[in-house]
Amino acid sequence: MLYVVGLGPGSKDLMTQEARNVIEKTNIIVGYATYMRLVEDMIEGKEIVVTGMRGEIERCKRAIEIAKTGKDVAIISSGDAGVYGMAGLIMDLVAKQDAQIDIKVIPGVTASIAAAAHLGAPLMNDFCHISLSDLMTPWEVIEKRLHAAAQADFVICLYNPRSKGRPHHLRKALDIISQYKSEDTVVGIGKDVARPKEIDEITTIKDLDETEVNMTSIVIVGNKETYVDNGRMITPRGYQL
Repeated sequence: MLYVVGLGPGSKDLMTQEARNVIEKTNIIVGYATYMRLVEDMIEGKEIVVTGMRGEIERCKRAIEIAKTGKDVAIISSGDAGVYGMAGLIMDLVAKQDAQIDIKVIPGVTASIAAAAHLGAPLMNDFCHISLSDLMTPWEVIEKRLHAAAQADFVICLYNPRSKGRPHHLRKALDIISQYKSEDTVVGIGKDVARPKEIDEITTIKDLDETEVNMTSIVIVGNKETYVDNGRMITPRGYQL
């Protein structure tokens, strides 16, 4: 069995029991070094296969080759394995190889859900996820998605919002969103969610300090109904109160 495991955002308190059980019973663990450190006390004595940053394809191929031998193996990633995680890549590679192996995806808590819980209740109505990383998705496509989501007034969760290599993508995204949403629209920021140095902030499109945002941040842009009460970001569901 090849398990594709989402570890959640970083805290073991937010790791699902199923993920814990799979890691405990599986003797071969494949993952990026940073993810391995998140569960180092759980994988002591196990066989581990570690690759560096941007080694996703190599990691998945190694996990598949191990699974082909009939051994159980778990490949881990942060958040949810099916949300910008390893699940899709594993399945793509298995399909292209026409490999006959069993795959089980173990869900995890993705960053938007964890951040939303700490910010208040910003995702109570329709929302979407858009990654601002153009490493695999052309920026032109990302722009089209931003236009569509903002015009439809979705609550928008921005993944990979800003990095040293892409310092202006968040600002470009907010400029697009501002064509359809007021600059006073509420924005929530979760940085290093569920980790020891977590920072949560509620601001607006016009007041957001993009220099405080990095790749470990999630940015949640509200809809026209989103408001702040007692330090909580709230998007009404539509109940008549």
